[in-house]
Formats: sequence, structure tokens, C-alpha cells
Amino acid sequence: MTKPKVLKVTPLTGSIGASVEGIDLNKPVDDATFAALHDAFLTHCVLVYRGQQLQPAAQVEFARCWGTPLNTNPLLKHIESHPEIVQVTKIPKATASTEAWHYDSPYTPVPPKISILSAVTVPHGGDTMWCNQCLSYDRLSPTMKGALEGLRVKFVGLRLGRMLGADAASLPSAVHPLVRTHPETGRKALYVGHRETAQRIDGMTDEESRPLLDFLYQHSTSPDNIYRHMWQPGDVVMWDNRCTMHYAVHDYGEAERVLNRITIEGEMPQ
Repeated sequence: MTKPKVLKVTPLTGSIGASVEGIDLNKPVDDATFAALHDAFLTHCVLVYRGQQLQPAAQVEFARCWGTPLNTNPLLKHIESHPEIVQVTKIPKATASTEAWHYDSPYTPVPPKISILSAVTVPHGGDTMWCNQCLSYDRLSPTMKGALEGLRVKFVGLRLGRMLGADAASLPSAVHPLVRTHPETGRKALYVGHRETAQRIDGMTDEESRPLLDFLYQHSTSPDNIYRHMWQPGDVVMWDNRCTMHYAVHDYGEAERVLNRITIEGEMPQ
């Protein structure tokens, strides 16, 4: 019997994120080790593995431990030999779609559940931040929680469309619960985002819904609910897209920045 890895899982903040030591992701992950990783992931929402120098084939295999990797959007750059991997490269700050708090692809009927980023080329700067949306929900008053019950939000891929130069009429959109339930933990999480993406509450006018959505967005991103990751070459970071938002800081000018990214097929938000 293969002896399971001895993992060291260390929380990175009191709210979200943990580092994982004692594993080489370029090697197969045995069942016992994956079970420990899975428990840590559900607890901390974001896992950080330093110094991995993860190779593309190994990244795909590691991703498959967690579910089915999604094929990349043909409009985005990917690795030819591994169509599951999108290469996240530098984008002009004026058109960057990720410099706002957001979930990945909430404007699709079935958003991905997990994203895995592997750092290849890292500039000075270019940090990524995550916030815990279960904690954001937990911190609301009972009255507010009751008011949000049953509300649904219309999400539109406006920022991504602007970055890709897509026609406004072709922008994807979807309607999802404002409070979604995590399918594995059963915890409730706020499902919001930047005003250009989370555009309005279904059945309300813009004037009625905008103040509430703006409040929930600001409430979610208080400093004590955030982990900020300073990238180093070889880092691997994975996050739970069902209960976290993230923000990519574009403070590195024209410097090169390359990260390999895989997203895992998710479930329809409930």
C-alpha cells in the first residue's frame, strides 16, 4: 500500500486561504492525500502550493482529481498540446476584465466550480486577492438574510466582452440565486460581483436593485475577509469558485506575466 503524503496545511488568514506543504504536484496524488487536500480545500476555500514548477501535463492530471477540466474558450490563448489550459498573459490595464471583484463566468448557465493557476512568469506586482463569500453571508443580519431569500441576479459578460471586442448583442448572460448553497458543504454564499457583471436583481428595476447589490459587493470585500497572494515563479493556487470572489491587481505596467490556468466543470447554482 502506498504511504500517504504527510501534508502540512497552514491557514494564511483567519478568514480564507491556506498553504500546503509536503506534496509534489508533478507526481500522482494518491487517494489518501487527495482526501486530505479535499478537506482542506472545503475548509479554507483557497489552497496555495509554493515552488511547484508544475508542468502542463501534470497540471491537467491534478485538475482531473477534482473533476472534468473545461476546454478553453477559442477566443483565449491556450497551450496547443493541452487545450484545457488557458495561458493568462498581460493585458492592457484599460481593457483588463479581472481588475474588479468577481466570480468566474457567472454569466454562464453552469459556472466552473474550481480554478487552478500555475505561475510561469511573474512580474513585480500582479497580486491576486480572494474573499470568502460564505463568511460574507454569515456576517449579514438575520433580517437582511431573510430579505435576500429567493432573490436572483442577472449576470452579463460585459467586461469580458469588452476585453475581447465582442459585439454587445452577443454577450452571454444568465440568472442565478443571489444566495447560493455550496453543494458539498451546505453553506450559503453571497453570489454577487462588479456592477458591470451583476447588473440587476431579477424582477426589480435598476434603481431598486443597484443600492442593494452595491452594498453586498462592498460588504463582501472588507479587508478582514481577504487573502492577498504575492506570486512567485512555480506557485500553484486553486480556489473554490462556488464560494469565493477574486481580484487580479494590474500594477505591473508592461512587464511580462504568464500563468497557466485550468477551470473545472461545475454545477448549476442552487
